[in-house]
Amino acid sequence: MTFSRIPEEMLGTLVGFETVVGRSNLSLIDAVADWLDGHGISCRVLVGPEGDRANLFATIGDADRPGYILSGHVDVVPAGEPEWQADPFHLRREGDRLIGRGACDMKGFVAAVLAAAPDLAAMNPAIPIHIALSYDEEAGCKGVPHMIAAMPELCAPPLGCIVGEPTGLVPVLAHKGKAALRLRATGMAGHSSRPDLGVNAIHAMLPVLVAAQGQARALEAEGPRDARFAPPWSSLQVGTVTGGQALNIIPERAEAEIEARAIAGVEPRALLAPVIEAAEKADVGVEWLSSYPPLALDGNDPLVTLVRELTGKAPIGAVSFGTEAGLFQQAGIPAIICGPGDIARAHRPEEYLTLPELHACHAMILNLGRRCAG
Repeated sequence: MTFSRIPEEMLGTLVGFETVVGRSNLSLIDAVADWLDGHGISCRVLVGPEGDRANLFATIGDADRPGYILSGHVDVVPAGEPEWQADPFHLRREGDRLIGRGACDMKGFVAAVLAAAPDLAAMNPAIPIHIALSYDEEAGCKGVPHMIAAMPELCAPPLGCIVGEPTGLVPVLAHKGKAALRLRATGMAGHSSRPDLGVNAIHAMLPVLVAAQGQARALEAEGPRDARFAPPWSSLQVGTVTGGQALNIIPERAEAEIEARAIAGVEPRALLAPVIEAAEKADVGVEWLSSYPPLALDGNDPLVTLVRELTGKAPIGAVSFGTEAGLFQQAGIPAIICGPGDIARAHRPEEYLTLPELHACHAMILNLGRRCAG
């Protein structure tokens, strides 16, 4: 696949890599590394513990000076919906729409960054610009923590990080955090006519599900509020429940997956404490699936002024979806969300980014380069 300095051609190349979450992304990462190396841009491929997935961190300029990170994930959600009108991993254009899985979330931002990279390198910025590409964001931001942990060896403490999730290129200062867990109950199978000879795993799970429902109601009724979010409270829900083989068989196993989404200032895992307590009493196993913290950037941070000037758009307070920005902030790096497209198009068939949106993002990145070169 051929990379290009033309943003829409770059996006077409990136969409062509089927980097579905939880699968290998090494072919894409290796191709990006070759592209950047070919333009004299220093980069590191950071293979994760899974062995078949990697982050990439590149620096344009002097890594020993504080600079700015442009951050994006390269994994996408699956594209098995029947409503796709053509191959979702082959970018197609209809009018101004560039249609393909990941076009909006968020290979559009990555394409704009990579297409601009040769021009950024030619500017020889005095303030360095870093490119941070991560994996498995769609599985709960599992990849980027490994890259953040390595960052002290990669560059001087950054001045800030722009996470390019789709916001219509409007700077966003806050988002909710998230924690997710899986519950497992084990029983003993048998004929349903003799419940005294078996142990019903679904019945064992019920008190834990009731605790989850109670916590969700309590958070809505009595929990802290932050009017920037919709809804303005922390939330909790049971997302999946499975178990049992047939109506006349005592279920031997049952599983449930539960998530909590926390407003700024609330620890996501703490929201699930009543569920864990109920699970321990019911002898139900608990496995953490993922967690990431909320984002809350001070509106007076210099990063806010910078991104406002780059985009010409006033920031908004918050969004309810999560990103990797909270993890950068947790590591002491100011972070803001600002990228092309609309999150409402993400995770849907016929996902798209418009050509003007892509070009506007490309222009924003070049503006950053000029500021850093100045």
